[in-house]
Amino acid sequence: MGVGKWNSFVSRNWFFLYVIDHRRKGRETEADRFELELLKGSFRKPDSGIAESCHVELMGSLVQTSNFPLIPRFRTSHRILEEARVQCRSGVRCRLVEPLKFENGKPSTPALPAGKDPSFLARPQLGNIVSRKNDTRLRIFSGTANPSLSQEIACYMGLELGKINIKRFADGEIYVQLQESVRGCDVYLVQPTCPPANENLMELLIMIDACRRASAKNITAVIPYFGYARADRKTQGRESIAAKLVANLITEAGANRVLACDLHSGQSMGYFDIPVDHVYGQPVVLDYLASKRVCSDDLVVVSPDVGGVARARAFAKKLSDAPLAIVDKRRHGHNVAEVMNLIGDVKGKVAVMVDDMIDTAGTISKGAALLHQEGAREVYACTTHAVFSPPAIERLSSGLFQEVIITNTIPVLEKNYFPQLTVLSVANLLGETIWRVHDDCSGGFEPYSSLGID
Repeated sequence: MGVGKWNSFVSRNWFFLYVIDHRRKGRETEADRFELELLKGSFRKPDSGIAESCHVELMGSLVQTSNFPLIPRFRTSHRILEEARVQCRSGVRCRLVEPLKFENGKPSTPALPAGKDPSFLARPQLGNIVSRKNDTRLRIFSGTANPSLSQEIACYMGLELGKINIKRFADGEIYVQLQESVRGCDVYLVQPTCPPANENLMELLIMIDACRRASAKNITAVIPYFGYARADRKTQGRESIAAKLVANLITEAGANRVLACDLHSGQSMGYFDIPVDHVYGQPVVLDYLASKRVCSDDLVVVSPDVGGVARARAFAKKLSDAPLAIVDKRRHGHNVAEVMNLIGDVKGKVAVMVDDMIDTAGTISKGAALLHQEGAREVYACTTHAVFSPPAIERLSSGLFQEVIITNTIPVLEKNYFPQLTVLSVANLLGETIWRVHDDCSGGFEPYSSLGID
């Protein structure tokens, strides 16, 4: 190593120690200033006496040879930098990953007022960060169902997607080949089983099987949207419980763990004989709604049906304990709903309808029409999963909604965008959960109780 590179390497090491020492002593302002200089690559010769002011154990844990990363990853406040995850390697300046843009121009994670960040966006103290020597054992692969979300997750984590070859034969059969070694690795397969559900589910199963036969140590199926989740019980005689069957298929294929987002019902977690990490996408929606700064006295949270009352109540508590209203409906068949009446007062209010998914939009659009009849000033629709089966787009863009807020657990086709649609990203949420699972720790992150549900 040349003299110039060696001096830069030593300065960077001491610079990290200097930042951590300030943070441990409670000098947050000074530490933040030097941390930003460090991220910009503005390394300068440290003042004399830094070695004496730093703890000896920091030297042993952080000062390493130039062949190892100094601190492989750490995160800064998303209000200071667009991207939270930073990759830093010795001899190379810190590089910030460029944030991904949405086609409709909406922000993915708008900043909340100070002190109100969701826990997965909060900045950890640098003193709690440890050197990671096993990050090379973590692999993320994407299926064909939602590659853009997979890429966002990888960007947040400061990793690259694994190389994989997925193709269809002429007869429709699926072929999967991993193009890099996963022997002894912790593998995360990102593949929602969204429409076409059968195609994407089969692809996920074959991906799991390929990883198992390639001697992966642990295989986690990251399923942002879990298809067949609505078939979670028998409502009539001689019906199947498809959610249980799909859970068995994923387990038997060789998955060791499942990471899912906003399951239709909590009981679906019990269908798996392997650990399930269940995270909620609603904190991302709450973050966005908080940025709109609607007066809490004008808000009312509406559940579009009786089955979603628990979800809507938890959502209302996070919105300054807003009042709750319920749309009572009677269903006469699959994907057919009839609104009967409204429980609660919405006159002159801003109504926020909350549900886990929008399929044909029959339930939520009829509920919105009823809210307007009852005197609601504005109606917002908030959901995690946008299935958008026809004629959902026509119903949602008919003028009933001030805004339709969804997440990108399911990719939205360009032709399905309309002016009222806002797409938020759950990539940070899923990426942070993957890190916590990989680290075998919670670190203050509460994926099971983000909204107090369950």
